Amino acid sequence: MKKAETAQDPSASELISDRIAGLRDWRGEALGRMRALIREADPDVVEEWKWANPVWSHAGIICTGESYKSVVKLTFARGASLEDPERLFNSSLEGKTRRAIDIREGEEVDASAFKALVRQAAALNLLKNPG
Repeated sequence: MKKAETAQDPSASELISDRIAGLRDWRGEALGRMRALIREADPDVVEEWKWANPVWSHAGIICTGESYKSVVKLTFARGASLEDPERLFNSSLEGKTRRAIDIREGEEVDASAFKALVRQAAALNLLKNPG
């Protein structure tokens, strides 16, 4: 089994950039925009490549970024524990732990609300994993 690549290994960020560029349509633009928002929200975020997908972490996984034919999905590892007053979570709502945001072609996600979720997720991770 191959070791997960992290920000210390620049190829994780390169793999994410390659995935975004390789999509060549609205999905690449959406994933690229969400990546930029994650980095703005948490300058200490670590980019990883796990399960053949981008992963953003800070003291634990914040979210993963997956691309499908009709949706870009951002799955927050502890999304069920986050406050979501703007109701960005629209997928995986039945689970006890995760929540996801599905972005379809032509849809825009509220940038400030999304960044607030990222910051909450990082803060929760730090509470759970302070070391």
